[in-house]
Amino acid sequence: MKYFFSKMGSIQIKSNVATQSLNLLRDFVSLVYPNYCLGCSNALYKGEEILCTHCISNLPKTNYIYNYNNRVMLRLQGRLKLKYGLAFLKFRKHGLVQRLLHQLKYHNHPEVGEVLGRVFGREMFNNGYAHEFDVVIPVPLHASRKRARGYNQSAHIAKGLGLALEIPWDESISTRKVSTKTQTRKTKTERWHNVESVFDILDETKIRDRRILLVDDVMTTGATLEACGTRLLESGCKELSVACLAEA
Repeated sequence: MKYFFSKMGSIQIKSNVATQSLNLLRDFVSLVYPNYCLGCSNALYKGEEILCTHCISNLPKTNYIYNYNNRVMLRLQGRLKLKYGLAFLKFRKHGLVQRLLHQLKYHNHPEVGEVLGRVFGREMFNNGYAHEFDVVIPVPLHASRKRARGYNQSAHIAKGLGLALEIPWDESISTRKVSTKTQTRKTKTERWHNVESVFDILDETKIRDRRILLVDDVMTTGATLEACGTRLLESGCKELSVACLAEA
């Protein structure tokens, strides 16, 4: 019996030594090859992930979670019946949010979406939105564009929101039937005609009588949200809300 406990103690000591050695190795690697903040390119300190504390604390927030009659709600008024309309950040050319969105969409950093989604979701959770939704759904990408990019950026934002709000998120419910041209240089009317009939719902039983939070990366005219949200309402969801990472 003494031998058994002695052996177990020896194993525990070896395990602790191995853990300490691994931590030292990680610290050394971080010192020689530091991880960089995707917002400002400065080295991340221990405990920071993807974005540094400075960038997170300086995110240009809209504060729409405190204002029901905000610009998202007003811009979609009469176009889409919403419970809540939210946008987390202000998009400005050459600003921090644009840099982060470029990392998310064009530089293979889907983790940016999840991190910002979690930050957004925690603020929502702490300000009365914790039990307002049943499922989080991202605006879908067409299969061809998703293959080219490797992921749907809005799905990673939805994942972060779902984790923070402690509700499920589902990328498989809504689909984009047609690969549309980029919306960047289109007018409001052109944007609507570009997306008005491209969305479909694969399984209506997953949304029927449920409170849906529809998530997109950036809201400009709202045409994409209007088209996708309309299909969700037509398919029987009980309530519809929208949440965008940023508003242009």
